[in-house]
Amino acid sequence: MPSPPQPARAVIVMGVSGSGKTTLGRALAAHLGWAFLDADDLHPPRNREKMARGEPLTDEDRQPWLETLHARLAAHVQAGDPLVLACSALKDRYRRTLTGDLDGVALVFAHGPRDVIAARMQGRDHFMPPSLLDSQFAALEPPAQAIFADIRRPVAELVPGIAAALRGP
Repeated sequence: MPSPPQPARAVIVMGVSGSGKTTLGRALAAHLGWAFLDADDLHPPRNREKMARGEPLTDEDRQPWLETLHARLAAHVQAGDPLVLACSALKDRYRRTLTGDLDGVALVFAHGPRDVIAARMQGRDHFMPPSLLDSQFAALEPPAQAIFADIRRPVAELVPGIAAALRGP
């Protein structure tokens, strides 16, 4: 008889810039009593400066950052210290780099219409300018398996449903 799926020991909240990954991730981490990490905090200055100039990052720009994030994620999983990571993780290969051979990592896809996300980006002070939103959507490869979170719903409604989905049937 196959063993049941391993419970989540880490969650990656992913989506394009402005989708509310950080807000949703912080709320989920608080609800679960887990640690929280915002991947944006670990971008090297060179990447931040490039985005601030309105230049999209390349795969080569992202690779060292993704490897750093993987190391942080792995340290939490291996120590049994559950973590919620907010990270764009736009492409499947980025998500594979992040998770590597780690077990128990769940994915939450914060998604919504472009106009809703663009409006959110206009109202915030962030190194990622709204002019890069189209490049984010162009790079996005929606995940095949994830917990889908429609960002038009309030975070307070999304978090309990995500937590229940993480627990499984």
